[in-house]
Amino acid sequence: MVPLEAPVAPDEALRRIAFLLERSRAGSYRVEAFRKAVLAVRALDPDELSSRAETGSLEDLPGIGKSTAGVITEALSGELPSYLNSLQRKEGGPLVTGGEDYFAALRGDCHSHSDWSDGGSPIDEMVLTAVELGHEYLVLTDHSPRLKVARGLSPERLAKQLTMIDAINASLGDSFRLVKGIEVDILDDGSLDQTDEMLGRLEFVTASVHSKLKMESAAMTRRMVAAVSDPRVNVLGHCTGRLVTGGRGTRPQSQFDARAVFEACKANDVAVEINSRPERCDPPDELIELALEIGCLFAIDSDAHAPGQLEMKAYGCERAERLDVPLERIITTWPVDRLLEWARASD
Repeated sequence: MVPLEAPVAPDEALRRIAFLLERSRAGSYRVEAFRKAVLAVRALDPDELSSRAETGSLEDLPGIGKSTAGVITEALSGELPSYLNSLQRKEGGPLVTGGEDYFAALRGDCHSHSDWSDGGSPIDEMVLTAVELGHEYLVLTDHSPRLKVARGLSPERLAKQLTMIDAINASLGDSFRLVKGIEVDILDDGSLDQTDEMLGRLEFVTASVHSKLKMESAAMTRRMVAAVSDPRVNVLGHCTGRLVTGGRGTRPQSQFDARAVFEACKANDVAVEINSRPERCDPPDELIELALEIGCLFAIDSDAHAPGQLEMKAYGCERAERLDVPLERIITTWPVDRLLEWARASD
């Protein structure tokens, strides 16, 4: 994203700071402070905002603290806020070396979350950031009902979300497409955690295992093969479930017959996700190479839970380039019409 220069509106300065903090995997409390300040600024009359900046009373407002008040004051004075300038210099460069051509070839993202489940921002903020990053589409894949810790969507809540997506797309015209999707839990027996009716209303399904990750290998293999054999599934998400770094600690990968699972993906035209989150880096290199040998398609996804994480696909692109994954086999390089035609063909 192109760095901001002075003059910059206070809310845009605060938004960009939040984006850069998310991109750098800063603590959520720091991000939340700037996201809340954006809302506070936008709710205030511009004249009152200027008056409070002049009198030093911005911090009297709910949602505005010392740091965010400083950013607002500097922006109103026509300066580039020093905190923003420092972050742009420190965190605005490439996330990783390598994969630049792959990243440039991406058209969108098939795995993203909003505050309807466990994401940190509203849908419209995720969409706006995707547009600013040059995406042509974003598949919204909030969690399914049984993942209660992530506020998974009941059929009723999902239906309301689909109505909102229709309204967003109507306002965007042909410039961008928000795709109706879900990250559906793969249940113990390989069935999908959403009603048939609601799955039938979706345009795209990413299926992932989130529970009983230590299941015995043969049972986990049957579970995953059953899921990817469901004609409604388009992508197998973060297939090993491993965690290699980050605040949640580490977690070993699930045990399953990867060849059997990937052969089922190939037979059912299901893409294997290259999950770009640094804490997941899933699947590991040797499994990407196995899926490549078998002939699978791939989806380079961010699994973004915040707007600034949408750019994390750079990590997946570096891996795909290094492992010689052909661009034509990466579905996130396809135009959205081709992507959705492919997704429908599997139903």
